[in-house]
Amino acid sequence: MRLLLIEDERELANALSAALAKQGIVTDHTMQLADAFELTRQHAYDAILLDRRLPDGEGLTFIPKLRRSGTDTPIIVLTARNEPLERVKGLDIGADDYLGKPFLVEELMARVRAVLRRPSNLVEPSIVAGRMVINPLHLNVTINSVSLDLPRRELLVLVALAKRKEKTVLRSTLEAAVYNYEDEIQSNALDAHISRLRKRLLDAGAGVTIHNIRGVGYLLKEE
Repeated sequence: MRLLLIEDERELANALSAALAKQGIVTDHTMQLADAFELTRQHAYDAILLDRRLPDGEGLTFIPKLRRSGTDTPIIVLTARNEPLERVKGLDIGADDYLGKPFLVEELMARVRAVLRRPSNLVEPSIVAGRMVINPLHLNVTINSVSLDLPRRELLVLVALAKRKEKTVLRSTLEAAVYNYEDEIQSNALDAHISRLRKRLLDAGAGVTIHNIRGVGYLLKEE
């Protein structure tokens, strides 16, 4: 899962990004509405977390602009402006949810899952590949009904490959699923993740293999 966080309090943004990373979520962060709009043109986000008081304007103005561009990504407003009439204003302008600060990360995650379950934003409930069953929303992996614990980035690689099983996935697509745009990516980092992931899947009897398509990307194939 990849989220866009639009928040001008850097300390809060860093803490929230770190907490979401523990949930297996890649978070891109920006403090500017203009940058946020450009990022939505470059990446397909699962959800957007939007503050209201931003250096270049009122956060709510971002919502109709984004909708006019044809993007229906769920938006959750995160703000200290949590009076009833302010919540009504945010929801009426097109926000999918409205959460007042301070809040628990667990509640935020529950609200993200809720907006993704809505009919217009259905998430595939499970991915089956070989003897694996993956829940992409909760990032759970089982093999023959036994849970498989994976480091976060290996898990994100696996989900990206399994969603496109039997098809070649570009390196750039895999890197976008694992890293945010601010991360410094070492040239062999993705290959190292996949090397370790291959061994874990083999040891667990997952019934899948990951093939290197030289110069292009990787392919997950069922045995």
